[in-house]
This record gives sequence, C-alpha cells and structure tokens, in this order.
Amino acid sequence: MPASSISIQPFQKDLGTDHLKLDEMTPRQIVEELDKHVVGQRKAKRAVAVALRNRIRRQKLQPEMADEIQPKNILMIGSTGVGKTEIARRLARLSNSPFLKVEASKFTEVGYVGRDVESIIRDLMDIAVDMVRQEKIAAVAAKAERYAEERLLDLLLPPSKKKKTKASKGTVAKPQLSSVRVERFNKTREKLRRQLREGKLDHRSVELEVPERGFPAFEIITGQGIEDMDIHIKELLPGLFGARKQTRKMHVEEAIEYLLMEEESKLIDMEQLTREALDRVEESGIVFIDEIDKIAGRETGQGPEISREGVQRDILPIVEGTTVSTRYGMVRTDHILFIAAGAFHVSKPSDMIPELQGRFPVRVEMHSLSQEDFIRILQEPKNALVKQYRELLGTESVRLKFMKSGIREIAHFASVVNETTENIGARRLHTIMEALLEDISFDAPDLKKKQITIDARYVREQLAGIVKDRNLSHYIL
Repeated sequence: MPASSISIQPFQKDLGTDHLKLDEMTPRQIVEELDKHVVGQRKAKRAVAVALRNRIRRQKLQPEMADEIQPKNILMIGSTGVGKTEIARRLARLSNSPFLKVEASKFTEVGYVGRDVESIIRDLMDIAVDMVRQEKIAAVAAKAERYAEERLLDLLLPPSKKKKTKASKGTVAKPQLSSVRVERFNKTREKLRRQLREGKLDHRSVELEVPERGFPAFEIITGQGIEDMDIHIKELLPGLFGARKQTRKMHVEEAIEYLLMEEESKLIDMEQLTREALDRVEESGIVFIDEIDKIAGRETGQGPEISREGVQRDILPIVEGTTVSTRYGMVRTDHILFIAAGAFHVSKPSDMIPELQGRFPVRVEMHSLSQEDFIRILQEPKNALVKQYRELLGTESVRLKFMKSGIREIAHFASVVNETTENIGARRLHTIMEALLEDISFDAPDLKKKQITIDARYVREQLAGIVKDRNLSHYIL
C-alpha cells in the first residue's frame, strides 16, 4: 500500500485552463507553467521541476521507504535580478505549498541577540496556518454568510414576544402567535433582507456584543533568542479571566463583516486546521534562503564579529532535518525543500562549510540576462511590465500602444545601463519604464490625446539624455 500517513491534498490544485492537477503533471509540464511567468533560466526550472516531481513520487512509496527519502535541496548561483526568487515563488504557488523567503544575513549564531534560525520554521508554520484558514473560510463562506445575515436581521427586527395561552387544569401553557402576525412578520423580514442585500441599510445602526479588548501584550524571551510574540494574558490564563463583553454601536455595513467573521470562526475546527497546516509544512513546505553567499567564507579573526561559520552551523540542523517547537506543535523539517541562492561574486560555494555544501546537492548556475531576454520579459510573462502599464493607464482612459521598435529600444537602454553601472538584471526594466512613462503617468487625467504610441523615437527622446550622462544615469536609472 502507498504511504497512508502522507497526505497529497496540497497537490490537488487545478491549474489554469488546462485543468491539470499537480500530481498528474510531468516535469516538462511544470517547466511550461513556470515559462508563463519567468523568462529563460531553463536549467533552474528543470531542477525545481524535478524536485517537485520527486515529492509526488515519494508520496506513492511505502511508508518505510518514503520516510528515508529526503528532498534534494537546490543552490542557485547568479547575480541579482535574474529570476532566482521568482522561480521559487512561482513553484510554491503552482504546488499550493507554504513558502517563506528569508535572507541568510539576517540571522545570527546562538549567543548573540538577533533572530535565531528556528524562527524560519515558526514563520513558515504561521504562513501555512493562514493558507489553510483561507481555504477553510472559502469552504464555509456561503453558510457563514447565511448565518450572519440571519443574526443581523434578528438585530434589525427582533422576533415578537409570544403570548402564553391560558392553560386548562393539568396542562402546560404554550406560547402562540396568530398566523396573521407571523405572516406579517415574515413579510417584513424578507423586505429587510432584500434591502440589506441591496445595501440600502448600510448606514443604519445596530448594537452588538463584542469581546472587550485591552489586555496587554508582552515579549517572550526563549532560550534561542528574542521572539516577538503578542500573547494576551487571557490566552495564557483562560480560567482566570471570564469572556468579558461590551456593547458596541456600529453601522450595518460594519456589523455584517463582524458577524461574518464570528460565524466563520464558529464553523472552522481550529484543531483540524492546525493539523492540516502542520502536515502541509512537513510534507510540502518550501524555504528560499537568499544571500547565502554573505555567510560563506572563513573568519579573518579580526574584531568581535558574529561568526559567519557559526550561522552556517546553526542553519545546518534545520536543513538536514530536525524538530522545531512552534506554538502549533512540533514540526519536523526532514522533508521541507530548501532552495538557497546567492551571487557568489566574492565567495564561492566551496567556501561554505562542507556539511552545508553536502545538503545542497543540486547546483544551478543562472545566466545573466541579454537584450533579447529583456525584450521577452517586457512582453511574454502573464505579469509583463508592458501589460501592467497598459492596464494601469487604461483606468484613466489612456491607451498605450507599444511598438516593437519601442520595446527593443527599452531593452537596449536597460542593457547599456546594466553594463555601464551595476548589473541589477531585470529590475533595471522597472527603473527604465518609470523614467520613460513618468510624464504620461503624471498628466494622464488631463491628457486630451488619449492614445499614445511608444516607439523607438519616443524612447530615445525620453531616455537618451539620461543614459549619455553617466553621472545622471547612476541616480536616475
């Protein structure tokens, strides 16, 4: 039998118009999905596609063998702006996996004040709980909305008090309402329901009982470091404080939102939610560790600095598999996929401690982006910059028409500035586009001519002067 203890629910998400589930997708199809959002970097896409497919394969094995197989963590080597983070983020969205991006340089070794590496798993667990909660809310949304609406109608039109009928000797008096009054009440209620749904009652006021706030929050100092945990006293000592409530007056529009949240929380089983979130982290969590090259290398021994090698040794147990205590329970990190990335301009992967090197067996070198890559990035992805600006200015009735010559010229300027200044990859396109369309964006509401053509001539007129002046381009582009 397959490993029954391993849930494959996180991989049952429908993808776009293809109606493919992830556990049916081949690595080639996963790469094709990533191609819709990230241009180039074929090797990196192939590596993450295989890693994701191996997860699915593992879930079909016997429990004993499945437990032994660990993910093959990936090390991406490349300069900033070439798509390292975007590939990891899109992979997580594709697989509906809890995803966390952290910078290795933000952590300090044990014994120093700062964030400890175990907070990575605690943050990932928080993200997973939020993910599962949103899914549960979506599942009960219709029922919660119905219950909240009924409660609000009760506030707007309290049910009539029933009159007790005179009981004969030896019987119990039963409350009764005349059929006419019941019918009138129901008609009035339905009329209010229609008005409520049409938004005609939004500014009416109702009184609601809400939990009283004002309990102070404080910090918990753990053995590993200082973690900011806003914990209320009543959560720590639930038996000491009663559930005190206060009456608040609010508009119907606000009240329906509050009642909806209350009903959603009643319909969601938090224990089950937490279990699902914990399983999802352990079986499909993805952690992206950026700037890992900043903690590579040996110490110079000059001055009381935080040891980079010490941070590596602290990260090592998390990556190779350990158990971390969180507010939701103990989390095993054995099967979490870790993707590390760095430019490695000064240091190199071999400068990392051998134990950590061994935990990233898959190495992928990202190539620098060319002018042709920039042309594709501007047009092809679903969230391409050209499409974004066209939609943004379309809200002001301005129609931007990007000619092929204009797009090529934008890509040319981005390449030139990257070569003459710091190479920041595709991020250079954002600065170029902002400088190019600044006047249009500012004047958009007042423009009489609402159709604007962006061709090579227009791009040169806007940017040539800035690019020629190297000192100015350092600041502007």
